[in-house]
Amino acid sequence: MTEDLQGSEAQKTPYILALDIGTSSVRALLFDAAGSAVPDVKAQQTYKLNTSNDGEVSVDADALVDAVARTIDDALKAAGTRAQQIGAVATDTFWHSLMSVDEANRPLMPLLTWEDTRPRQAAAELRARLDEKAVHTRTGALLHASYWPAKLRWLAGAQPDVFKRATQWLSFGEYLHRKFVGRSVCSYSMASGTGLLVTRSHAWDSELLATLGVRAEQLPPLGDLRDSVQGLQPEFARRWPALRDVHWFPAVGDGVAANVGSGCATPDKWALSVGTSSAIRAILPVDSIVPPAGLWLYLLDARRGVLGGALSEGGNLFAWLENTLRLPALADAESLIADLPPDGHGLTILPFPSGERSLGWHAEARMTVSGIQLHTSPADLLRAGFEALAYQIGVVYAQLGKVLPLREQAPMLIGSGGALCSSPTLQHVVADALNIPLSISREREASSRGVALLALEALGVIPDVTRVPPDIAEIISPDAERHAIYSRAITRQQQLYTREFS
Repeated sequence: MTEDLQGSEAQKTPYILALDIGTSSVRALLFDAAGSAVPDVKAQQTYKLNTSNDGEVSVDADALVDAVARTIDDALKAAGTRAQQIGAVATDTFWHSLMSVDEANRPLMPLLTWEDTRPRQAAAELRARLDEKAVHTRTGALLHASYWPAKLRWLAGAQPDVFKRATQWLSFGEYLHRKFVGRSVCSYSMASGTGLLVTRSHAWDSELLATLGVRAEQLPPLGDLRDSVQGLQPEFARRWPALRDVHWFPAVGDGVAANVGSGCATPDKWALSVGTSSAIRAILPVDSIVPPAGLWLYLLDARRGVLGGALSEGGNLFAWLENTLRLPALADAESLIADLPPDGHGLTILPFPSGERSLGWHAEARMTVSGIQLHTSPADLLRAGFEALAYQIGVVYAQLGKVLPLREQAPMLIGSGGALCSSPTLQHVVADALNIPLSISREREASSRGVALLALEALGVIPDVTRVPPDIAEIISPDAERHAIYSRAITRQQQLYTREFS
């Protein structure tokens, strides 16, 4: 019996400790050698972002490091003796974050997140000075407040002392590893999300650096997903002896990790994520395509790219509506909106409380609600918010379909993310608005599972993440009558959009 148990346990190892650093919380989960989550090992710490009316969305980097460390504490405690069989730590973080450090790796500023729109004027100045189409072709990214070029130009003017004193510019994944391990590698995945990387040559863009007054040595060293670092700093080696000598793989973007974790690692399976924000993404060979207008092309690794579009709205939109309208929590508010007729409220919403990304990339955009009447209720507004988000998802889906058409059948759209998986109403609204089946992933922690699978691939435990099949909980079929109603509402939204931004 003991030998059988030992053999069974050996088949599960090495374990991977996965760190998922989102824009509202940090999670730590344990995965076995098959990429399955260990049910009783999950830890989470929430944190708050600093926001302001001028568009700031930032966080103290050391406070976020501390939240990650406490999450690791809790996960290792839950793992017990299994912690001794952890072979690697894998990390995903939100893309596009930026901070600067001095020569001692001390932060000179808060960490700017993707949601910070203060650099919107700087982005407009860069668009006037540079050929944005050429930049988009080289880097896969547009000149927008989310990305590093606009952030760096804004900092040079708004915080010149910080700009001059910066020894290096980092995203949070690199800073985290420098705190824990003493050194870091910036993965091609994270670098491609800066808007400063030439995706096909895997080098920093010299024209952008010259324009911004940034030297190449001020940017972090680049590497692929297999380029791990080892050896914890003394403080953390004492705190986590089980992790003292394990591989710490470079951080990857949470979006592409969600693709892998939900089984969307091939071009015929597209991932729809609706968490704090939303995105549709497809993984494909990086040399096979040039990103079209409105979409971006980032990297998974040196060989694989991820093409898609991202919306700044998702669960954050619903949270704002709940708080502003004093509705119950979304799970409880579901019953208020589930039986409302499609577009029965007559409202038209441009759902941009944090500015627009795909497809128009108007960082200055703000939320617009048209059609409010005396009988409009809070439930109407929440339902309209669900539908408005679905319409914007449909815009990205249609643009992606123009680039990656499949001759024989439409791609399989697999949904994940807390906001989507927790709301049957939102699932049906999306399926009806897009008029396609929506497969709901059974994997509730797709990003965490994705980085765990990538770590197992890097260790040679599994041969190829593309062979991991999706685990589907259910398939939501579209309703033709509801789609016809939503089509008319989509036209209204597009007309309002045109009036606002033409």
